[in-house]
Amino acid sequence: MVVTWGRPEDNGGAEIEGYILEKRDKDGVRWTKCNKKRLTDLRFRVTGLSDGHFYEFRVSAENAAGIGEPSEPSIFYRACDILYPPGPPSNPKVTDTSRSSVSLAWSKPIYDGGAPVKGYVVEAKEAAADEWTTCTPPTGLQAKQFTVTKLKENQEYNFRICAINSEGVGEPATIPGAVIAADKIEPPEIELDADLRKVVTVRASGTLRLFVTIKGRPEPEVKWEKAEGTISDRAQIEVTSSYTMLVIDNVNRFDSGRYNLTLENSSGKKSAFVNVRVLDTPSAPINLTIREVKKDCVTLAWEAPLIDGGAKITNYVVEKRESTRKAYASVTTGEVFKVNADFAGRPIPVISWTKDGKELEGKARVEIASTDHTTAVTVKDCIRGDSGQYVLTLQNIAGTRSLAINCKVLDRPGPPAGPLEINGLTAEKCHLSWGPPQENGGTSRIGNEYIFRVMGVNKYGVGEPLESVAVKALDPFTVPSPPTSLEITSVSKDSITLCWARPETDGGNEISGYVIERREKTSLRWIRVNKKPVYDLRVKSSGLREGCEYEFRVYAENAAGLSLPSQNTPLIRAEDPIFLPSPPSKPKIMDSTRSSITIGWTKPLFDGGAPVTAYTVEYKKIDETDWTTAIQNLRGTEYTITGLASGSEYVFRVRSINKIGVSEPSDISEPQVAKEREEEPTFDIDSEMRKTLIVKAGESFTMSVPFRGKPVPNVTWNKPDTDLRTRASIDISDNRTSLTIEKATRNDSGKYTLTLQNILNTATLTLVVKVLDTPGPPSHIAAKDVTKESAVLSWDVPENDGGAPVKNYIIEKREASKKAWVTVTNNCHRLSYKVTDLQEGAIYYFRVSGENEYGVGMPCETKEGTKITDNIFNDLKIFSFSESPEIDMKGFPHNTVYIRAGSNLKVEIPVSGKPLPKVTLSRDGVPIKPTMRFHTETTAESFIINLKESVAADAGRYDITAANSSGTTKSFVNIVLALEKQVIHLIQSLQLMLVVCIL
Repeated sequence: MVVTWGRPEDNGGAEIEGYILEKRDKDGVRWTKCNKKRLTDLRFRVTGLSDGHFYEFRVSAENAAGIGEPSEPSIFYRACDILYPPGPPSNPKVTDTSRSSVSLAWSKPIYDGGAPVKGYVVEAKEAAADEWTTCTPPTGLQAKQFTVTKLKENQEYNFRICAINSEGVGEPATIPGAVIAADKIEPPEIELDADLRKVVTVRASGTLRLFVTIKGRPEPEVKWEKAEGTISDRAQIEVTSSYTMLVIDNVNRFDSGRYNLTLENSSGKKSAFVNVRVLDTPSAPINLTIREVKKDCVTLAWEAPLIDGGAKITNYVVEKRESTRKAYASVTTGEVFKVNADFAGRPIPVISWTKDGKELEGKARVEIASTDHTTAVTVKDCIRGDSGQYVLTLQNIAGTRSLAINCKVLDRPGPPAGPLEINGLTAEKCHLSWGPPQENGGTSRIGNEYIFRVMGVNKYGVGEPLESVAVKALDPFTVPSPPTSLEITSVSKDSITLCWARPETDGGNEISGYVIERREKTSLRWIRVNKKPVYDLRVKSSGLREGCEYEFRVYAENAAGLSLPSQNTPLIRAEDPIFLPSPPSKPKIMDSTRSSITIGWTKPLFDGGAPVTAYTVEYKKIDETDWTTAIQNLRGTEYTITGLASGSEYVFRVRSINKIGVSEPSDISEPQVAKEREEEPTFDIDSEMRKTLIVKAGESFTMSVPFRGKPVPNVTWNKPDTDLRTRASIDISDNRTSLTIEKATRNDSGKYTLTLQNILNTATLTLVVKVLDTPGPPSHIAAKDVTKESAVLSWDVPENDGGAPVKNYIIEKREASKKAWVTVTNNCHRLSYKVTDLQEGAIYYFRVSGENEYGVGMPCETKEGTKITDNIFNDLKIFSFSESPEIDMKGFPHNTVYIRAGSNLKVEIPVSGKPLPKVTLSRDGVPIKPTMRFHTETTAESFIINLKESVAADAGRYDITAANSSGTTKSFVNIVLALEKQVIHLIQSLQLMLVVCIL
């Protein structure tokens, strides 16, 4: 914030040596100094203020006697950044067109001017017209997209968008080129999400939603079909111009299958499909038959269900009316029964053990040991009563989990149940029968051998027994032989699939299932893979750790038990399979010389599951059949093949390499002759780069411009009246140049011209920079009409207004005998001012400073002192050399100048007169206010009109008035805007007139 003040009315009899400026925050009570050193000027820039706070200021003068009383405090001023209109919106683009509308979209401006953007204004015009029409409400549009309607079919239009903030409407962002209002013709397109490209799985009773993005102009007809029949009556189909959705509620196993989607319009046809799998229980097995019945067993057979419910059948559950079959862990009497369990949970769960529904407590033979992650129960010297179901229960605030273990203790059987019945008694034989023991010792068979004995009885008693030989109670079958041909058929990072063949013999009893075990290379324990028996000859072992090596083995099981294990598989690493990569893209010709050609390509779409590490480049002449390898194991995607024959035509191809090997070759490149490639210089820039670069004073800026050209063009940077070699840092390479200016000032504003030149052509680019700064010094300051107590000062506007109009001037005076400047006024809005209360006979110097919204600029000072005296001879002298103003328009036929729309205009009109006349330009009686785009300047010989980036509104008549003390002269100039062809025709006409005049 800049604070100014005037000198005190009374200096106390001693010269003022300086000033002390103080500030006070509205929220505080203390006054604090703003300046560390004594101030000798009558203004000071106060820094270190808090954004948004209000401050008041006071100043005290100081002389040899000390510091005087402070001035009255100023009003409160709010400290805040200066606000500007916003910059142009970014990324303007056309998103859609129709025969009567155009849809636009854009992003917010990079620079918001320091205030939030309130909205946007969209303007349109026919390409051949000059006037823009506002399409949005005057208050602006909040959204960043808009559709302009009511357009003429097949008509070309231009569009531009402006942002609005509290300071007004900012610069426009123009849609490049002309846009034709016409319907788009697009063949149908289907965009399947990655999830839809895989198998879509849905649990039974859930909802299936297939959402597919579609495109097409005109809007395509949408058709859903089911490959294996008709779509369920429960299906609901929704169709819009941008998507279609198939929804089936309460799905079941019959909704599984392939769903086909077809789009069709007048531009073409497109189809896609989605595979759906409903995770449901399988349907019932079929053809259940009873094959064999014995007194204690029955043999069943059946066929697999027609529908597996979306998952492979892992096993079957066979039930009988009394109970369900369960697996048991066998323990022999007197041995130790121990169960170990690892677990996890947060927080650490509470552990409890039960047996047959009752809490298991530690006893002499029962021990329970637990840690934070393990628990174990140990039963020593097992007896028949320790048989039963043991249940481990874990519980925390997140839930409860239980696991049951069935234990059967093998022991001698109890006594057979009576009574002992005797039938068929004769003198030589009898038939004995009895019931089974109540306790069978853990097995259904009463031992492995039976011994019978017979004793005779008479009236004297029982005779000696006759014992039979031992008879074994054996089943008529044994365990099967081990499975054969165990091999690994599929490997991924977390699963491995195994296959095997049936055992050579089933042991006389049908195979009831298979048990699979795996072992990690670094472990000693074999872990069971399947919890339930596997009936198929194939299993997938999941839950593996990526990078670990595993081996597997398989057991066969029948009614007699488990077979011996199969041969172990070789160790196999769990990792995703890797294949050869696909070829790279078709090589493109990047450059060529007489003996070399440079090609480039992009990486392959599929890397085979392993990173592409290198490429092989091959080439041959167009008329040859054999390929030559230029390089192997190249890491980049660009390569220059050297040593070629000048003038010969070559083709190229590239192969990808990963750790598996080398891919098939890519498509062959376009033929290219080995010769020097010539290319006109061009700039590789977008529309954003061509916009005016706005920089705050004191900041640095860099303009970096990429370009192309062959041979490499010469690069030059130019700016009128500036030596960029000393002011800027310029960097140049073969394809890019940049210009950097540190600590920008108002003098760095203007046009920077970048020129590229090679043997083919010259390209020029003009970049505009606007530095937001205080204005430069006013020009042509002069003192006139001097009397014994006053003088009239006049001046012209600063040549550089600092990027904002000069709204005020500050006039100061200084007696020749003193050093301090005294402010005459800080509120002058004209280009002249009468200074009064001057001391007769004294010599004064005067200076004037311009002020814009960025602050007070540099002063312009009179070069010579002005003596304050009323001298009649001076007036006579001035009168004797005076000359009325004259405006010479001879060089402008019909007082008219022509300019092409959008270009710049500079008109120099000769003006003479003594003293130098003051020349003004007005339109319709209103003086033209100088701006960066439209301003004038007066020299000793001419009046210059500068107009940049002309628009239609600039056309018309402008009145010129030249005035000095000898009189006033008026004239005018007509500015006519014309299309390029009209300008060319006008020039040709003028040339023809010139020839006629010469003849």
